[in-house]
Amino acid sequence: MSVMKNRAVLRWLVPVTAGVAVIGGGAAVGTFAAGADPALPPRSAAQLLEDLRTSRLDGLSGTVVQRADLGLPPIAALAGRATGNELAALVSGTHTLRVWYGGEDRQRLALVDTLGEQDILRNGRDVWTWNSRENTATHRVLPADAPDRATVPATPADAADRALEAIDPTTAVTVGRTATVAGRSAYELVLTPRDKASLVHQVRIALDAEEHVPLRLQVLADGQDEPAFQVAFTQVDFRTPEADQFRFNPPPGVKVTEAPADERPGPAGKRFDKPDAERPDVRTVGTGWTTVVVAKIGDAATGGGAKPGADAPDAQMLAQVLGDLPKVSGDWGSGRLLSGKLFSVLLTDDGRVIAGLVTPERLYEAAKG
Repeated sequence: MSVMKNRAVLRWLVPVTAGVAVIGGGAAVGTFAAGADPALPPRSAAQLLEDLRTSRLDGLSGTVVQRADLGLPPIAALAGRATGNELAALVSGTHTLRVWYGGEDRQRLALVDTLGEQDILRNGRDVWTWNSRENTATHRVLPADAPDRATVPATPADAADRALEAIDPTTAVTVGRTATVAGRSAYELVLTPRDKASLVHQVRIALDAEEHVPLRLQVLADGQDEPAFQVAFTQVDFRTPEADQFRFNPPPGVKVTEAPADERPGPAGKRFDKPDAERPDVRTVGTGWTTVVVAKIGDAATGGGAKPGADAPDAQMLAQVLGDLPKVSGDWGSGRLLSGKLFSVLLTDDGRVIAGLVTPERLYEAAKG
């Protein structure tokens, strides 16, 4: 099977930065007091974690700026477009998003760039995606048992949720300095992996001192002083947005596509055929910050086996992208390597994608297994 015929796996693996905080394991709680600028009452890490768990957010709107400096070659963004996920371009550069939150079933995200705007709106069970450049929209109705979580993880709160989903001794959690983010005073919760094999040095989460909502998330790579990845509010309002913000009014001439009722939405309206947990061709090796994901995507994982057809332009682009990656080999086999400041991805010639927030050497160990 060609890599082009299993795009869902690649859509899931390419935008690794969106999952940088997902694999991040858990925490052994420290009790250091917060810094003194701005002046806030001291809070321990345990208290801040409890603040996070018990906070209630009824509404929010604001502007979010995401910056990524992952040390990746320019082909990383091309890979996202070739696999049908334009939001994968968020793995590099600076991007500005407008967000609105009106409850667990009312959300809106607008990604604005020089070439146009992409919107995702959820209003109850109705989900709309819109691309201004192509003037196309997709509408789908979520099943009644759809999970009540953000359609697209785009805010510091979304990223922090994933960073704190699993709490165990693989991470030390302490309190950093206080900070001012989007004009609001905040505490800083610091997650530090205990396993030195991880490329992640720290994850820093700035929590609003009053609302206890994450305002900023920074990920620092090992040996780096500046964040390799940051998502932060530059402006935030905790009032509930008006209901009209979550209603989609198709602009003149828009081409609307009705998605099948059983289709599971992915980023930018793309389809995920099956939840990752149900995929027999995806497994994990290890635990915590050094977890490695292994996905079987068929022969010719390096792109050489692509066959022409309806997807030929995308296939050719992806084949070119993969062909530019450096070749690597060892007692585990051979393939091509994509490596950055925070993660490594190995595409083996026998049709596997192996990825993690680890050094390439750890991927090679997983490849041997």
